[in-house]
Amino acid sequence: MTGRLPGRAARVHDENLPPTAGDRDPMVPPDPRGARRGVPEDGWARGIEHALTVGRGARDIRPRIRESRLRSIIEVIDDNGAVGVENLAELLGVSTATIRRDLARLADQGVITRSHGGAMRADVGLEVPISFRRGTAVAQKRRIAAAAATLIGEGAIVGITGGTTTIAVARALASVRKLTVVTNALNVGMELARHRNIRLVLTGGVCRTASFELSGPIAESTLSGYNLDVAFIGVDGIDADAGCTTHDDSEARANAALVKIARHTVIVADSSKIGRITFASICPIDLVDQLITDNEADPQAVSRLEATGLRVVLA
Repeated sequence: MTGRLPGRAARVHDENLPPTAGDRDPMVPPDPRGARRGVPEDGWARGIEHALTVGRGARDIRPRIRESRLRSIIEVIDDNGAVGVENLAELLGVSTATIRRDLARLADQGVITRSHGGAMRADVGLEVPISFRRGTAVAQKRRIAAAAATLIGEGAIVGITGGTTTIAVARALASVRKLTVVTNALNVGMELARHRNIRLVLTGGVCRTASFELSGPIAESTLSGYNLDVAFIGVDGIDADAGCTTHDDSEARANAALVKIARHTVIVADSSKIGRITFASICPIDLVDQLITDNEADPQAVSRLEATGLRVVLA
């Protein structure tokens, strides 16, 4: 590991980031047919969707638009608790039939609960599956990952949990020489397995389809036998009083095991997680050495975290 962890004034800018091959989910194989460039993912107007139904590459782009729409539906339901079909159709610029199909898909995956004329949260702490989260806050997560990578030097032993921010960290670390990575996340393992410079250790355990993380007694027992220089921990919430939290208790225990065996613990989380509290506790703030988040984080929540003595880096 190189040097001491940087102070909270450190900042990272997009223009300094190296070009990447994209933020592709390693659990989803690339489509050999390719896709058209220059078409916005987040356009909901019927005219845009109609334009994508004709011409070369149209079939490749529409699934991405559908996934973006599903993420938006989840966010609306998470913010409001419940929402009607017609309201969603008007908001997203699609037909009510399309919204009903989207809601059926989300309900089948246990993300939401259907109600008469709409949908509501599946439970109090709505967990968005990683397949729907991978396209959100991409630029912010790349900046967070770039900042995290500056902490690691040749020969380091690093732990990485699951999540869309931590997969960005894994990509940023892929060029470090003689790196050892211990992870309980299948997607992190898939991302790093092809790099010969990385010694990869996967914990084993029971896989959660919402996050691709391995948890349970096997994961925890495996982790207890190692020692790490740094653990990069992804969270669903970090709060000055509640500490670091996530949606699933078994996942929280596996992540806590990584914290326990690490000399330094670094939380990597985009601004939507700052000041948020979710179901299961991973660890208190006093076990965390540094938080790396993006510069859109709520200033008051950041100030409360800094008041505990935590270093906060805004990337």
